[in-house]
Amino acid sequence: MTQAALAPADSRSRPMTAQERRVVFASSAGTIFEWYDFYLYGSLASIIAKNFFSNVNPTASYIFALLAFAAGFAVRPFGAVVFGRLGDLVGRKYTFLLTILIMGLSTFLVGLLPTFNAVGFAAPIFLVLLRLFQGLAIGGEYGGAAIFVGEHAPQRRRGFYTSWIQITAPLGLLLSLLVVLGFRTLLGEENFEIFGWRFPFLFSFVLLIGSVWMRLQLSESPAFRQMKAQGRGSRAPVSEAFGQWGNARIALIALFGGTAGQAVVWYTGLFYSYFFLTQTLKVDARDATLLSAGALILGAPFFVLFGWLSDRVGRKPIILGGCLLSALLFFPIFKGLTYAANPALAQAQASAPVTVIADPAQCHFQFDPIENQAFTSPCDLAKNVLAGAAVSYANEAAPAGAVARLVIGGKEILAFDGTKLDRAERAQKRAAFEAEVAAAISSAGYPLRADPAQVNKPAVLGLLTALVLLVAMVYGPIAAQLVELFPTRIRYTSLSLPYHIGNGWFGGFLPPLAFAMVAASGNMYFGLWYPVGVALMTFIIGLVLIPETKDRNIYSND
Repeated sequence: MTQAALAPADSRSRPMTAQERRVVFASSAGTIFEWYDFYLYGSLASIIAKNFFSNVNPTASYIFALLAFAAGFAVRPFGAVVFGRLGDLVGRKYTFLLTILIMGLSTFLVGLLPTFNAVGFAAPIFLVLLRLFQGLAIGGEYGGAAIFVGEHAPQRRRGFYTSWIQITAPLGLLLSLLVVLGFRTLLGEENFEIFGWRFPFLFSFVLLIGSVWMRLQLSESPAFRQMKAQGRGSRAPVSEAFGQWGNARIALIALFGGTAGQAVVWYTGLFYSYFFLTQTLKVDARDATLLSAGALILGAPFFVLFGWLSDRVGRKPIILGGCLLSALLFFPIFKGLTYAANPALAQAQASAPVTVIADPAQCHFQFDPIENQAFTSPCDLAKNVLAGAAVSYANEAAPAGAVARLVIGGKEILAFDGTKLDRAERAQKRAAFEAEVAAAISSAGYPLRADPAQVNKPAVLGLLTALVLLVAMVYGPIAAQLVELFPTRIRYTSLSLPYHIGNGWFGGFLPPLAFAMVAASGNMYFGLWYPVGVALMTFIIGLVLIPETKDRNIYSND
């Protein structure tokens, strides 16, 4: 069979054929379910923390819940190698059928897990194991879907065709938010937190059946069939992809000059923004969900728009432009969210800033997962009380040996040294100290929760939509670029690893890492330095090393 017979027609103007529509629809529908599965956990992180990590303090339990979420990201590159090899040896279709089965069952089983109160430490262990299986599966799932569509697409419309795969990620997140909101409304908040959180996980089984059925109707991609017919398949795709410097170099460039920046922009714009609203700004979860969903609805068409535009102007300027704009705009947008979502907090921070004045030698990282009463120095006690109250603060060095003190507006509060006190005395002094700090914070106007009546919803919606547009710039064209960077014989393996290292490690660890940076510094915006730094790195490396790929013929780049 000739190349011309197998390759999709090269036309910018013709409409999709019936076969192409079926490929795009089935791949996209299955991938929506994939992202629904993966993001469902993120939208329920606070409830997961209470049910599976209830043996530690709330701050530690939330970070642990995010780390369990990140565990799935940690193994994604390993799944990329395993399933990427399978996809290059056996085929695209059957590999991403297998991955979606593993993903769907792992999600469904989370809804059946016992909690920590029922079985103790076995509960978080089982939870993490299911997250690991899910992460392994998604390591092969995305590459299969992106390649399957990319290899069916006409050469000069590949950005447009694959952008329908890219739009599934925000739509999957939107679906998870809406399903959670529906069950919250149906059952009531109290019942949802007790047992109702299980239903969105169990509901995924219905989606799994539909996704598998649609994918069973598909035929193998023409590029893979052509490669097999001509006997050009790789016998060792992993060693060929990463054991030969020419191919490994392309994978490294794709990672640092593309997917790393794309990933941090994605997770900051769609995930960290939601956590920031609910955990830092204390916006009601229902309002935050509706606003996030609205922004996704408004921004979703731009994923396809930027994919289409990349067929005209190139992948590189759009992706790198999104990275640069994100680095420049993240701080202004998140500060704008504070003023719009919780104006009382913004006003209190401006009129009565909080400062911890302490000997730096007495200050330690504010994370105590084993609750060993380590926070006994004056600095640690002061910061721990502020962290518990979710109050952002600045740090100022004091002379060595000085007792730490808090400055809240014009009021000074002296901390106490608990290192030589027994547990009872320390608890008594801490209670008095907490009460004094709470009174000062309240007098300075710091709110316990965001007042729903004061939330400027149009402004919040606009800022969240701006974040979605930045995500669309970097994410809309990335699948087409990755498909075009690598040869057919090792494309599944080569594409999957840099994508999942970027999204699994650089992006997946962003929420816990950013919150840890905030906990270490006391500044509620400090965690944004991580995505800003990575986005700038990708802009510089991509500008210098990433080639433009939009005019490449993937049938002749082997």
